[in-house]
Amino acid sequence: MTETQRGSPHASASPALPPEGAHPALGRPGGGVGIRLLQVSAEIFPLLKTGGLADIAGALPAALAEADCDVRVLLPGFPAICAGLQDAVPVGQFTLPWGESVQVLAGVLPAVPGASGAPVRAYVLHAPALYDRPGNPYEDSARRPYGDNHRRFAALAWGAVRLARDLDADWSPQVVHGHDWHAGLVAACLKLTAGKRVPCVFTVHNLAYQGIFSADQFGDLGLPPAAFQIDGLEFHGQISFMKAGLFYADKITTVSPTYAREIQTPEQGFGLDGLLRTRRGDLSGILNAVDSGVWNPASDALIPRHYTAGHLGGKARCKAALQEEAGLVASKDAPLFTVVSRLTEQKGLTLVLAGIDTIVQGGGQLLVLGSGDHELETAFGHAAQLHPGRVALRIGYDEQFAHRIFAGSDITLVPSRFEPCGLTQMYGLLYGSLPLVRAVGGLADTVTDADLATLDDATATGIVFASFSEADYRHAVRRALALYRQPRAWARVRQTGMQQDFSWAQAAQHYRAVYLAALPDFSRTTT
Repeated sequence: MTETQRGSPHASASPALPPEGAHPALGRPGGGVGIRLLQVSAEIFPLLKTGGLADIAGALPAALAEADCDVRVLLPGFPAICAGLQDAVPVGQFTLPWGESVQVLAGVLPAVPGASGAPVRAYVLHAPALYDRPGNPYEDSARRPYGDNHRRFAALAWGAVRLARDLDADWSPQVVHGHDWHAGLVAACLKLTAGKRVPCVFTVHNLAYQGIFSADQFGDLGLPPAAFQIDGLEFHGQISFMKAGLFYADKITTVSPTYAREIQTPEQGFGLDGLLRTRRGDLSGILNAVDSGVWNPASDALIPRHYTAGHLGGKARCKAALQEEAGLVASKDAPLFTVVSRLTEQKGLTLVLAGIDTIVQGGGQLLVLGSGDHELETAFGHAAQLHPGRVALRIGYDEQFAHRIFAGSDITLVPSRFEPCGLTQMYGLLYGSLPLVRAVGGLADTVTDADLATLDDATATGIVFASFSEADYRHAVRRALALYRQPRAWARVRQTGMQQDFSWAQAAQHYRAVYLAALPDFSRTTT
């Protein structure tokens, strides 16, 4: 049976909250008894970030603490993470399947808030030979994936297993929550090896990145040979860490309700849609949220002037400052379109390139911040040279500059081919930069198109188009330009967008419901 032949398409949205008092052993939200949770991820904001995964990993501990979860995080010992760890003490040491020794340090991360704003408690794998390297967490300085990435993230999985099985004599989790392929092996290691049974929840942030490795590296993972089969880690003759998480986890979540449905289709399932359809009863889509302590134009220390939906004078000052900083012509009347993104084909940037003339001829400007595909970097650079003062490019990622971009821009472009959730459109909404998005994944869940009906009932928050085509994208740009030329309508849409609630409180309660459903005792008390 092939991966795409299993099951029938269906997906759940966010799970229903657990009934009050349904799990007496763990209490209920607000009851003061927490679920002990170990969160496993490769990145965490603000210490180490290559994308939205870090934002989520950094915001969840504090949000879950408000939902009566006792959260600790497990992270690889990358230099930036080790530098952010304070009061570190060793809690144990173990040997990896290939013979390398790893020390587990426990401490706090002052930069990452936990319960009541106190620093989050963390475990860090101290293994310099695995993690202390140049480049980003996954690639060397020449953007080549490290040849032993399978070992580096298998070590993360085995660290989670050891902690789940009482490596720290003072604390052990009741549930382990792994994020994306880097933590995909956690569920397999917990399920397939002897020891205390601890359930695992696995979150897919982007199914396109699967942690694929060659079959001859399977022996390093420390799993039984039977795990390398279609009902296991095997994926077209190779190893897939993502598939390991999807197959062995007790519960699966992804980062928006629409994406939970989309990944069960051949178009967006990346060969795993059949498996996901068989697991549809365990799959939930929980919309990502935004940390209002970091992303709030009323208090953001990284922007030139503060402002709110009711008092927007500061936004005009932010726009003028951004135009000057980016080398764009100073013009309050020129609609400023912006891109803050990895420069990859997934993000629809070929459409942005094709539509630059529509923006420029319509009196607009374009500013791009990002890095990635060399051809896209070169193409945007050429466009900036061709349209000086109207198109600007900054290669790389600058967190502080990103805040100034959202504060100063008028339109945030996210015309993605696929988008699990997306955070940039949420940042745009909250900062009064209308998102122009394609109706996929979390973009469809968070942006309401400005049409006659939604303008009339004041529910419009941006511009949405359906087909991934140059014609549809250009038409969406023209609609944005036309809306900008209607100041009263524009102001109304912008104000509605800025008033959206993307707080973590509801998402945290949904995650808590998933954790409870993963616990064996909970399933018995509710049947």
